[in-house]
Parts: sequence; C-alpha cells; structure tokens
Amino acid sequence: MGWEGILAIGLVLGVLGFLALSRIAPDLILMTALIILMVTGVLQPDEAFAGFANTGLMTIAALYIVAAGLRETGAIQCITRRLLGQPASVRGAQFRMLVPTAALSAFMNNTTVVAMLIPAIQDWCKRLKLPPSKLLLPLSYITIMGGTCTLIGTSTNLVVNGLLEKSGHGSLGVFDITGVGLILLAVGSTFLLLFGNRLLPSRTGVADDLDKVREYHVEMLVETGVLVGKTLSAAGLTNLGYGYLAELERNGEIIQSPSADFVLQAADRLAFIGAPRCAHELRSIQGLKPANEDIHHLGIVHFRRRLVEAVIGPEFPFLGKTLQECDFLGSYQAVVLSVSRGGGDTLPDKGLNTHLQVGDTLLMEAGKEFAKQYGFRKDFLLVSALEDSSPPNFQKAQLALGILGVMVVLSAFEIIPILHAAWLAAGALLLTRCLNAGLARRSLDFTVLTVIGASFALGAALEKTGAAHLIAEAVMSGGHLTPVMALVLVYALTSLFTEVITNNAAAALMFPICMAIAEQMGVNFMPFAIAIMFAASASFMTPIGYQTNLMVYGPGGYRVSDYLKIGIPMNILAGCATIPAILWFWPL
Repeated sequence: MGWEGILAIGLVLGVLGFLALSRIAPDLILMTALIILMVTGVLQPDEAFAGFANTGLMTIAALYIVAAGLRETGAIQCITRRLLGQPASVRGAQFRMLVPTAALSAFMNNTTVVAMLIPAIQDWCKRLKLPPSKLLLPLSYITIMGGTCTLIGTSTNLVVNGLLEKSGHGSLGVFDITGVGLILLAVGSTFLLLFGNRLLPSRTGVADDLDKVREYHVEMLVETGVLVGKTLSAAGLTNLGYGYLAELERNGEIIQSPSADFVLQAADRLAFIGAPRCAHELRSIQGLKPANEDIHHLGIVHFRRRLVEAVIGPEFPFLGKTLQECDFLGSYQAVVLSVSRGGGDTLPDKGLNTHLQVGDTLLMEAGKEFAKQYGFRKDFLLVSALEDSSPPNFQKAQLALGILGVMVVLSAFEIIPILHAAWLAAGALLLTRCLNAGLARRSLDFTVLTVIGASFALGAALEKTGAAHLIAEAVMSGGHLTPVMALVLVYALTSLFTEVITNNAAAALMFPICMAIAEQMGVNFMPFAIAIMFAASASFMTPIGYQTNLMVYGPGGYRVSDYLKIGIPMNILAGCATIPAILWFWPL
C-alpha cells in the first residue's frame, strides 16, 4: 500500500472526525474529501464523481418527488392517520411505527419507505408533541431490519445474490433469508422499545418555537364524509401540533372545550386557537373545510395557494370595516381565515365583527404571488408567506396512492428495476398534476444527495488503492481460526467497512475474500455469504454507513455521537442475534 492508500485511510478518519466534532455541514465535509482525492490524483474525475451517477442515488432523488406528490395530495396524511394513531408516549409511538414500517420495508426499497415517511413522522410528532429525534432514527433502523426480511427488501441483498450467481453458488429465493431477518427484527425492535427513549436525544426545532409567537382564531366546518361519526380524538383534533380546539358549535349551541370522546356530526363548526401553521395543519385533515365559504370561490389551483400573513397598513381600503363588509376576494383574490391584534390578544366575536385597524394581522389563503405583488404597496405594512403551506388536494389522494401501489408492485415482483419504477411514478404524479414541477424541484434534498454521492468516492478510493483489501487480509490471516471464529470476524469486518464506506461496496469487497477462506477451510460458503449480506445491511453506528441513516440526519437534528450511543449496542446485538440464526439455517 503506497501513499495513496494512507491518504485514503486518513481522509476517511478525518471525515468521521469532522462529522463527529464540528458543526460544518456534512455535504461540505464530504465534498472536500472528494476534491482532495481528485486533486491528488488518487481518483480520476470520472471516478470521483461516479457516485453522482449511481442508480441508488438517482432512485433516492425520484423517491423524494414521489413522497412530495403523496404529501401534496394528502395521501401521506391518509396513511399515517390510519396506521399510526394517537399514542400517548414515545414508546407507544415507536411501537405503532414498528409494524407498518417493517412490513413496507420488506417489500419496498428502504429509501422509498424512509423518503415517504419522514414528512409524515415529522407531522405526527408535532401533533403528539414529541421530539422528532425520538422517532426518526428508529424509523431508519426499523426499515434497515425490515429490509433484511426478504431478498428484495434492500439493494445489498440483491448485490450479494448476484455475486452468488456469478460465482456458481446458485441464487436465493425471495423468502430464503426471512427466518434470519425476522429474528433480527424481533431482537432489534425490542431493544429500541426498551432503551430507545433513554439513548435517543430530545431536541426541539427553533422554528417551531418562533411559529407559536402569534395566535389566530380559525374556524372549520365538518364535511359530510370521513370524519362524521368519529370522536375528536379519533379524528386527530385533540393532539394538534400548532393549536387546540377551543369550542364547538352545533345547531346554535356552543360547547366549550369539548371532551376527546365527543362524536362529530356533519356541519359542526369547530373553533381553533393556534399559531399560523395551525391553519395549514387543519387544512391537511381530510373532512374539514374553512368556515369562510369564499374559499370555494378562490379560483386558484391547490398547489399555487399559500397561507399569507399581512399586517394592515394606513392605505388599506377597508379600514374601520368588519370582515363581512370587506370584499377581499374581489380586491385581492384572497380569503381571510383569521385576524390577530396586538401579538395575539383575543378579539371579541372571534374577530368577525371587529372593525379592522392599522396594525391588525390577517391570516389569509391566497395565490403564491400575493406576497411579491403586495409586499411593496402601502395597503399592508408587511406581507409574508408561509413556506410549504398549500392545502392538500384530497381529490387526488387515491390516484397518488394508486401510483405508489403500481410502483411497489413493479419493483417488488422485479418487473422493472426500482430506479425505473420510481422515475415512472414521479413522472405519473407530474402528468396527473398531483404536484407541479416547481414543487418537485424543491422536494429534492440536495444536501443528502450530495453527501451520498460524495461518500461513494471514499469507498472507491479505499478499493482502488488496495487499502481496504490489505486491511481485510491482515485481519483474516492472523492466528489459527476455527470456521465459527472466521464467520464472526467476517461479520464484524463487513459491519466495520459498512460504517465507513457504502454497504454495497463493503459487500462486494468482502465476498471474494470470504469465498477464498471458505475454500481453504473446506466448509460451506453460504453462511459466509449470508453473514456478508446481513452485516452490510445492519449498519447503525454512523450516518454515512447506510443511506436511510443519512436521510434522517438533518430532519432529526442528530449528531454523530447520537448514532454511536445507540448504534454500537444495536450493532453488537444484531451480530449476536444474526450469527447463531445463520448457523441454524445454514450449517458450516
């Protein structure tokens, strides 16, 4: 191993150190390492940037668009409200998340599941008033373990299966590894439920706190349909993330702070008090509609609508008038949902009969151009739009779920690769106007994509320079090993490599070494192949070890130390559960 290998190892250690100890953005750290490898000549430009053309990376990009389409149509809310429910504790929330997530990841690509569920889990945490950091890393871990339950559950399984076929050892069936996968899932999920709450950090985003400074009074009506006959608790109206139900009006009778088991009827008028985001949260619940009927005459398509806050200025044309006397729809192409005065003071008559004055803040639903159009006019002193506040288009929720279902079937039964299925689904969502091109672009998380693409360069450098091969050979050649000891070392070394290079690269690196060891010892090679498969997938200790760990890194507000704290015991436990199970199903 020359200076190139030493440099590659040093860069890997440096990247891990900066990720653990600095506040520099992960994409900047990884891209710096990539540039160093390219400038020093360790990797040629096409080798350094090959990761950005990787099919796994492009699949993730497509899945971000698919997830955005599901969120824009409200399909995410439909799924999560039915499957996740309203648990009262962190452990209860983790348990409710466990079964549906594991089932989905067994038959869908892991990145698909995580990309689809991250926004849903974030919204769920806001409703339950739980820190997202308590659930997003378990989400990644559960999808990893669920993906090991079938051959098509993760790309690593397919890589090892392809190597088995190429080497003449035959191929595995879809459910041949299910027994080992279920044991790993049972042991790992039990550990998460028992110790996850203690080991995971508890962090609250600054943006959430700032969003609760000003309060509005928002009224909604119950439509005929999905919410009729449900209790307030079952409808998800007692655990809102940004507000609370203050009163309910039915047939002229006012009920203050109705109980959680109160049963809803059509035409019930619900009055909520909360932050600006409360209005968006309520618009995202299927079966509710704004009490202001003008909302149905707002001739703007769903994805072009935004929630807008506007402070009334001295030249506002309706000063001194009540909301009923103002023609907002005709004058501004906007509908007022609520009015706030003096930083949140409660207005009499819910603000409906209050005479508007300079300084009042209006919460409106308008076109996305409203803030730009009226931001410099004297009608308003200040105009600001809430990002990602367009109301869901529930009419297309079933269509979006149907497109998702077709994508799952096409990939699960290997009719077409997951990459093709994901981009076809993204294209179908755009063509059917479940989302628009602008939202599709904004849905791509370029930080995550950059980190994943750049991390392939580190793996390529370790392989090209021979550093990884020499390390593996040195470890495996030391001392007299029994077959079981060799299997344990194979699992440990593969797991270690997976934490610093990609899971697929680790599997491809270890496969020929393990095949030679099995031949020299005269034992069955299949236990070694299965050990590589599970060790390369069961990556819990670092954010760069597995793609789903990276995807929750930013949204969960995690640090590398968080992964080490819970990931080290998870890795040890996974090995202790997996190796005996492998030997049970595939004896040496």
